[in-house]
Amino acid sequence: MGPVRRLSLVTDEVQGPMRERQAGALRVAIATQDMKELNAHFGSAKRFVIYDVTREEWNLVEAVAFDDVSDERGKHRTEGDDRIAPKVEALKGCHLLFCLAIGGPSAAKLVSAKIHPIKVRQPQSIQEVLLRTQMMLRTCPPPWLRKVLAEAGVAEKKPSFEEDD
Repeated sequence: MGPVRRLSLVTDEVQGPMRERQAGALRVAIATQDMKELNAHFGSAKRFVIYDVTREEWNLVEAVAFDDVSDERGKHRTEGDDRIAPKVEALKGCHLLFCLAIGGPSAAKLVSAKIHPIKVRQPQSIQEVLLRTQMMLRTCPPPWLRKVLAEAGVAEKKPSFEEDD
């Protein structure tokens, strides 16, 4: 697989590979071909845009670009480099990944890296995905998202009803 390119906003700060997550934010990755829409399968995504999302705002963290991607026919090449591991590695630190489709082995690798994949039925704008994420944060999140939020330190874990005595 070719080199991974990371594109991020330039600031006066010296940054490592990925900026630290904003306090109280959920880090969200979106699979895209054009930087405008969620419109890619995980394996064939040329880019992932990564945002920190809170109930009030979202901020672009970076875009990660890949030169060598698989096609969307569901067939894997038998020769060549692993195209999944570099993507999972590039997304470490994210909590959610939105994509159009993802295979079982890829999903398992993401879950083991503590990244929750979310399949979306049809393409939609990146803004729609971010607004949907904010709505989930503002309202009563589903149980799977409450668990992700608790593990990310974004929401408090449910209190234990056991006595400390």
